[in-house]
Parts: sequence; C-alpha cells; structure tokens
Amino acid sequence: MGASWQQWALVMAGGALGAAGRFWLGGSLIRQFGERMPWGTLAANFIGAFAIGFLAEFLLERGQAAMYWRAFLMIGLLGALTTYSSVMLELLVLTRNGRTGAAALYLGITLVGGMLLVWAGARFGALFR
Repeated sequence: MGASWQQWALVMAGGALGAAGRFWLGGSLIRQFGERMPWGTLAANFIGAFAIGFLAEFLLERGQAAMYWRAFLMIGLLGALTTYSSVMLELLVLTRNGRTGAAALYLGITLVGGMLLVWAGARFGALFR
C-alpha cells in the first residue's frame, strides 16, 4: 500500500522547513565562528542524529498518528536537515538486531564511499566548468 496524499504533503512541508533550518543554521554559524570548519553541517548532522533517535523511540507504538508524525518530522524535516540522521538510525537498528559487524561495515562503506564519490563528483563537475 502506497503513502497517502496527506503523508506526501507532510513530507514536503517538513522538507521545506528542514531545508530552511539548515540554511539558517549554516549561515548563523559561519557568521559566528567563520569558515574554517563546517560547523553548520556538523551541527545539523548531530542535531538530526539525536532527533531521529529520539523520535524513533518516542513515536514507537503511538498508533496510526505516528506514521504522519514520522512523515513530517523524520522523513521531511530531518531528511532535509540532514541525511546523516538516517544513517545513524540505520546503524542503531543494525546494532540493536545484533548485527554489529554489518553496522561497522555499513559505516565504513558510507564514509569511504561518500568521500570517494564527493571527490569523483567534484572531478566530474570540473570537466563542465
């Protein structure tokens, strides 16, 4: 069964707020601390990781309404704020299911693969500059 139109609308509304929040947070921290470190991204990722962990537990067994809150808060808001929070939730689920080896492998692949892909994307983008 697919998502309802209400869930789609909630994901989009949350996504708009999350993206705006990330833009605001990044700009605020650059103005306050400068550009030597990506404080905005780090803050967004850490806030998102904490928030998605909290919400995963808080919304557990909350009935039908929880799927709408998940759509708005977890997928929309936090998804736009950061995808790091989703990675952290997936690691939590793997470790809770006793799959610590898979969790370590996933984390390693995520970090190394992401670094390689951002480098490759930058190289590819340079071809079109």
